[in-house]
This record gives sequence, structure tokens and C-alpha cells, in this order.
Amino acid sequence: MPDNAENVEIRDRLAHVLEPLAKTLPDDLRIAVLAAFAMHEPARKPFYQERVHWAARELDRDDRTIRRRIDEGIEHVAHLALAGPREGGGRPAPDGSWHTELLRVSLALDQERPEVFEFRRIVADADEVAELDLALTLTTTSSAAGPVRESDLDVDVFHGGTLVRRAMESSDRVGLALRLAKPLPRGDTHDLALRFRAEFRHPHYVCVPRHPVDRFDLHVRFPAAPPSEIVRLDRVFQDDARDLGARGDVVAPDGSGEVHLRFDRLAPGFAYGIRWSPAG
Repeated sequence: MPDNAENVEIRDRLAHVLEPLAKTLPDDLRIAVLAAFAMHEPARKPFYQERVHWAARELDRDDRTIRRRIDEGIEHVAHLALAGPREGGGRPAPDGSWHTELLRVSLALDQERPEVFEFRRIVADADEVAELDLALTLTTTSSAAGPVRESDLDVDVFHGGTLVRRAMESSDRVGLALRLAKPLPRGDTHDLALRFRAEFRHPHYVCVPRHPVDRFDLHVRFPAAPPSEIVRLDRVFQDDARDLGARGDVVAPDGSGEVHLRFDRLAPGFAYGIRWSPAG
């Protein structure tokens, strides 16, 4: 952008880039981000704090919550803006290296120790993709549960690569690195299958993709005593997945105690899956 660009021109150019991205966000984030940048007509006030006040009234939240929502929204918009469009008009990947075309997960909660079978088909969006960065979060509900340890998660690779690295990325997230047998050229697909075993510290299972996912099929098999409620979580914040105030469509298990959910076009950083209330 030229150094002598006028303020109005700068705002118009910024709006041209940011507005379409912000409109892909959930309602509260979209309103907060558009208000912060004065891109929403009713919120076009001269001072930032006035725009924060406006969003707080509009969303029935306090100013501090709105500022946090603005920060979260900007972070998501930045991911999308930095990625750029993928060839063929598909969804962008945050680092431009690969995305998931199909993710199929079977979660067995009727086992002595819950098991997750993950079947994934990835597509290389860059040349020479040799390693995949994966992760699993074991949400801690309280300090009484104790810290999550790397050994709390068992991982088995059935096919598709070699697990070469695993380490704690945060207090409850285990990062994994899967090295492929040979680097993938741009546009090639690759299938892999993994099994995870771990005790669930909170009654929910969600996919929070680092890279875009075109389709996510989730099958969950519950124990003989079914949950009192099962809720579909679609494009929510990861922290909200365990918040009973974050509602979604209620789903019922079939005669085998199973549910099957499908999600399309998953955006990085948001959570998709289910939450259940233990049987009363």
C-alpha cells in the first residue's frame, strides 16, 4: 500500500480483505471483529473503546469479554488471511502444506479404556510434504484430576507412516509427528490409520483441526447405560466444548447405542464433535 494512502483508502482496502474473512466467523466473533475495525455501519464510531462498548451492548457482554472475543476473532482471521486460497478453490491450510480430505473417527466408549480409531486421507498442498503434525488434547477439568502426562495417551500407527516424535505442547495437549515413507508431491493423497487409547477427563470428543478438513465422519459407541443427553457441537471454541452453556442440536443414539455425525468444511481452530451428559 502506498505511503501516501489516505485513511479512508486504507480502511477501504483493509475492509476489502478482512470483511469476507470475518463473515466466516461465528456470529459473536464476526460482530466483535467488524465492530473493532469499524466495518459494521452501526459501530462506526471514532474511538476504539466506543466500538467495544457498542459490541458489548449488542452481544450483552461486558467490555472485557468483548476485547477477548476481538482478539480471538483476529487470530482466526489472521490464520485465514495468511493461508490464501488453495489451488482449485478449496479451503486454505494454515501453513500451506497439507489438508485433510476425509477424516473418519470411530470412538468406542464401551471399552474398559476408551479407544479412538482414526482413518485420515490427506492431500499435499505443497511439494515434498514429508511429515505431518498431529495432536490430541486430554482436557483437564480440575486440578484434582492432576496434570496430563505424555504417558496418559497410547498411540498405535496401523499404516501410513512412522511416529517419530511425541511431546507435550501444552498442559493438556500431546503433539505428534508422523513421518511418511516418502515425501508427497503437491496434489497427491495419502491414507493413514491410527489408534488412540486414553481415559477421558471430560465427557466430550471434538476435532479441533490445525489444517482444514473437508469432511469429518464421527461414529461413537456408548456403553449399555446411555448418556442422559448427547449434544452436537458444530464450530464452537475448544474451551466452550466443555461448557454446558454452549448448546447444540440434541442427538439420540440408535438401537446399538451408537451415534453417527457428519461435519463438512471444518475451519482450523474451531471444535466439531459431541458432548454427552453421563447417565443419571
